[in-house]
Amino acid sequence: MSDLFTPLQVGALTLPNRILMAPLTRCRADANHVPTAIMAEHYSQRASGGLLIAEATMAMEGNSSFWMEPGIYSDAQVQGWKAVTDAVHAKGGRIFLQLWHGGRACHPLLNGGAQPVAPSALPIVGDEVHTPEGKKPYVTPRELSDDEIPGIIAGFKKAAENAKAAGFDGVEVHGANGYLLDEFLRDGANKRTGPYGGPIENRARLLLEVTAAVCEVWGSDRVGVRISPLNSYNSMIDSDPVGLTTYVSKKLSELNIAYLHVMRADFFQAQSGDVLTPARANFKGVLISNMGYTADEATKAIADGSLDAVAFGTSFLANPDLPARIKAGAPLNAPNPATFYTPGPVGYTDYPAMA
Repeated sequence: MSDLFTPLQVGALTLPNRILMAPLTRCRADANHVPTAIMAEHYSQRASGGLLIAEATMAMEGNSSFWMEPGIYSDAQVQGWKAVTDAVHAKGGRIFLQLWHGGRACHPLLNGGAQPVAPSALPIVGDEVHTPEGKKPYVTPRELSDDEIPGIIAGFKKAAENAKAAGFDGVEVHGANGYLLDEFLRDGANKRTGPYGGPIENRARLLLEVTAAVCEVWGSDRVGVRISPLNSYNSMIDSDPVGLTTYVSKKLSELNIAYLHVMRADFFQAQSGDVLTPARANFKGVLISNMGYTADEATKAIADGSLDAVAFGTSFLANPDLPARIKAGAPLNAPNPATFYTPGPVGYTDYPAMA
């Protein structure tokens, strides 16, 4: 496993290993989307990862998709996250915050009755969202006008400023999994015309403008971007995921960001293809991938140069000491999906470390 434990320079940071923690929504914030003490405990337990990428966090108020997910738009949220970053840093760790807008995955019952926004008035179909009134179908979003888009970019920039005030080491722009920036990227959700619709050059414009704005706050060497060109979660599809990956990777490389984080597959295995090869060919910085890697597969991918690091999701969720377990060849705790989004410590901070 030596390749997983070779230090890696990621922009301004030197990581002690290449075992990263993927962003994982866990719904342990309070009703005002303020990070809680148990979140500080959770992340600090996992501080031995090369880099922790904190969960999807609302860049702006009024865009909740999960009910009890955190935000980074209020002073209380900044202070809540400061407790998290302090706890991680006290253990010698490094942590980025994932900046996110839920787009059409938001619901009026979670946002004071407000209709969600999206590139086009197309709802998520075949799934439901958890609300205070139980599970509900997604609603049809309102199409954003072109003159509203500068406000979205400004919201992400302000969120980046707040993340800096909260003590993070950098930020990851969430351009994946069928949320707002991904909705603009992929032609299955973006049917608009004008400067933000049509060819990939236009559909990628918002992601690139948001990333550039965030880089103004942090410097490009402390900014990463996550994309999921194949993932069909949230009713997503694209007619040319390889072409999309090629273009976005090249443009993000020109911004000199610290890393590109590519989800290599589809949660539901409805779409297949190779998006890592075009990402590696066109992005000249650090390439991170995730989704279903074993330690052996991750080691091989790093050894053959196809990746620089791997972000582990549910295995890091269930194993707070994942790097030590991998190094020792120890068995892994199994994650319990029934507790992924439930409140409290069960399935969150009570997974045991090695004896």
